[in-house]
Amino acid sequence: MIRTHATMPFDGQKPGTSGLRKKVRVFQQENYAENFIQSVFDVAERPAGSTLVIGGDGRFHNRTVIQAAIRMAAANGYARVLVGQGGILSTPAASHVIRKYGASGGLILSASHNPGGPDEDFGIKYNVANGGPAPEGVTEAIYQRTTTIDRWLDVDAPDVDLDTIGPTQVGGLAVEVIDSVADYAALMEELFDFPLIRRAVEQGLSMAFDAMHAVTGPYAHEILERRLGFAPGTVRNGVPLEDFGHHHPDPNLVHAKVLYDLMMDPEMAPALGAASDGDGDRNLIIGKGRFITPSDSLAMLAANAHLAPAYAGGLKGIARSMPTSAAADRVAEALGIPAFETPTGWKFFGNLLDAGMATICGEESAGTGSDHVREKDGLWAVLLWLNVLAATGKSVDQIAREHWARFGRNYYARHDYEGVDSAAAQGVMAGLEAELATLPGTAVGPLVVERAENFAYADPVDGSTSRNQGLIVAFSGGSRLVLRLSGTGTQGATIRLYLERFEPAGGNLDGDTATMLDDLVQAAEHLARIAALTGRTAPDVIT
Repeated sequence: MIRTHATMPFDGQKPGTSGLRKKVRVFQQENYAENFIQSVFDVAERPAGSTLVIGGDGRFHNRTVIQAAIRMAAANGYARVLVGQGGILSTPAASHVIRKYGASGGLILSASHNPGGPDEDFGIKYNVANGGPAPEGVTEAIYQRTTTIDRWLDVDAPDVDLDTIGPTQVGGLAVEVIDSVADYAALMEELFDFPLIRRAVEQGLSMAFDAMHAVTGPYAHEILERRLGFAPGTVRNGVPLEDFGHHHPDPNLVHAKVLYDLMMDPEMAPALGAASDGDGDRNLIIGKGRFITPSDSLAMLAANAHLAPAYAGGLKGIARSMPTSAAADRVAEALGIPAFETPTGWKFFGNLLDAGMATICGEESAGTGSDHVREKDGLWAVLLWLNVLAATGKSVDQIAREHWARFGRNYYARHDYEGVDSAAAQGVMAGLEAELATLPGTAVGPLVVERAENFAYADPVDGSTSRNQGLIVAFSGGSRLVLRLSGTGTQGATIRLYLERFEPAGGNLDGDTATMLDDLVQAAEHLARIAALTGRTAPDVIT
C-alpha cells in the first residue's frame, strides 16, 4: 500500500559537487531527507523495472535514512534494491556495483571526508547509470524539484535486516543485502598483479594502512591482509564507526599525523604508508621518509601504470582537475597522449572516461582513479602503488626522485581557510577577480604574471561549458596561484588557496616545500588580501 505524505520545500537543498551535505540535525528534521530523496526519484531517468543501489560510509544516521530510502523506492516504482551489508558501500564500490548489475543509479549516503556523529555531518549523493556522480543538469533538476515538492511516497513496511546477506521483500520491491566487499575485491584482483604483490610481501614488502575508522576498513582487511598476505595489524583503525572514533576521516598530514610520524621514523617505517577517507574515494601516499603529494601521485602512477596488467596496453589520456598541479601534463606529453584540465568534481571526468578519451584521472584533494569505475578510488591508488613497488623493487623515494629527475618537480601546497564568513570569502574572490584583466605583465615581488583568468571549461564530449570554476594567476616559468571556494563544507565558506612552483629537471629538486613556495605565499597575500579581508592570518590546514 503506497502512502502519500504531505510536505513543504526546505530552503537550501541544492546539491554541491558531491551531493547534499548538511549537519545531521538538519537531516533529522521531519521530511528533510525524504524531500530530497523523493526529488531524486521524481527526476531520475530510469526504465521500468529498474535497480537502485544504496549504501554509505557507516556514519551516524546512515541506517535510518537507508531504511527510509528502501521504503520510498518501493513506492516509486523500482523493481529491485541492492544494499550493502550493514548499510556499508564505499563510494568506488557503489560505482562498481551500479555498473556491474546494470542499475539505473544509486544513493550514496556520505559526507566523504567530513566528520561524523550526532553533531557532525551527513550527506546524500545520487549517482547515475554509468556509476558516476549525477551531472550538473541532473543535480539542477533535483534542486528545482526540491523547491516545489509537496509530497513524498513510501510503503508501510518493517525495517530490513541490513546485517544479514540475502533477499527480502518490501511491498513489491525485491531487496537484496549484498556482501559489501566481494564485488570490489574481485575487480581489484582483475586490475592488478596480485601474485606479484604477494611474492613481494613474502620477500619483505611492508606497509601500514590507516582506514580512519571509516568505510575502507573491511575492504582493506580483505584485500591487503587476506588476499595479499600483509601481516595482521597492517590495517589500522579498520572497524567503521558512526563517529569515526571521534576523528576527522580526511587523509591528510594533519588528520593522519600518526601515520606520517611513523613513515618519517627511519627505524620503524614500513615501505609504504597509506590512508583513505570516510567513504573510501580519497587516498594518502607516504613512502619511508617521503610524502607524495596527490598531484605527484597522479603523475607518478600515470608514468608507471603500464606495470599493472589492466594498463599494460597504455593509457588513452590523463585528466586532472584545474587546481591539481601540471605534473601529470608532462607525463602525458612524454607518452604522446592527451592531457585534460577540468573543473573540480569527479563528475567532469565521467564524459572523458565514457568516451574513451582518458584512462587515469586525479584531483589534488587526494582523489585518484581510472576508467574501472566512475569515481575516485582510494584503495585502487594504494594497490597501483603496491603493484609499481613490487614490479620495480624500488622504494617510493627512489621512484619519486627518478620521476623528478626526468620531468622536473612541481612544488605544491594547498592552504585551507575553513569556516570563513561567507560574505568575507566572497569579498576575497570578487576583489581578485576585479583585478585579473590588469595583472598580466605586472611584477609581484620576483614573479611576473603571465596569465590571469576565471577558469571556464568547455567539455570536449558534450560541448557544455562550466564557468566561474576558480581564479588562476599564472607566472612566467610555470608557477601559479589558484583561488576557489569549496563546496564540500556544511557551514560558512572554505577558501582554498593552491600554490604551485615548477622546478625544471636539473634544478633544486629536493628543497623544503614551504621555502620553495614562499614567494608565492607572499604574492597570494598581496593579490588576494585574505588576511586583510577575513582576519585570518594563517590557514587552518596546509596539505
